[in-house]
Amino acid sequence: MAQALYDRDMVRFMWEELEAVGVSPLTTVDEVDKAISSTEGVTLVVTNSVCGCAAGNARPGIAIALQNKVIPDTLTTVFAGVDMDAVARARELMPEIQPTSPSVALFKDGQPIFNLPRHEIEGSTAEEVASKLVAAFNAHCTKAGPSVPREKVVELFASGPDPRCGSDFKV
Repeated sequence: MAQALYDRDMVRFMWEELEAVGVSPLTTVDEVDKAISSTEGVTLVVTNSVCGCAAGNARPGIAIALQNKVIPDTLTTVFAGVDMDAVARARELMPEIQPTSPSVALFKDGQPIFNLPRHEIEGSTAEEVASKLVAAFNAHCTKAGPSVPREKVVELFASGPDPRCGSDFKV
């Protein structure tokens, strides 16, 4: 097992933001294999991160996108710098895709079909990230959305800047 760079409890709020909108954390290789390789349909895999673009653009953008009328069948996340083995396994399943974090990938029946890498997240707003994801969801997904009621997303992100990570996104 690889040594984590960040303490899980110190970054808890960073993965709980995604969990609050229906995204399940994967912390082991077995969980990644079960969620990606053994699952039919479309699986979302967010490679979460402690960086500012994850806080201000990626996580809020994902929350907005999951309000779409169609969403992936399975919603998951691995945390770079925390769940090292799980992240490494998710990246092994995307051999043609440059590893970055944050990033968002879609798998269909275990095969990668879409990737939104860091360089397309860090220069974008949360709304632009959401737009890119919604386009991918509309092209590949059939499960009815949203992942959680809009009120939950508003509650999570409407309070303004998060002093722990600098997020200034507002719903």
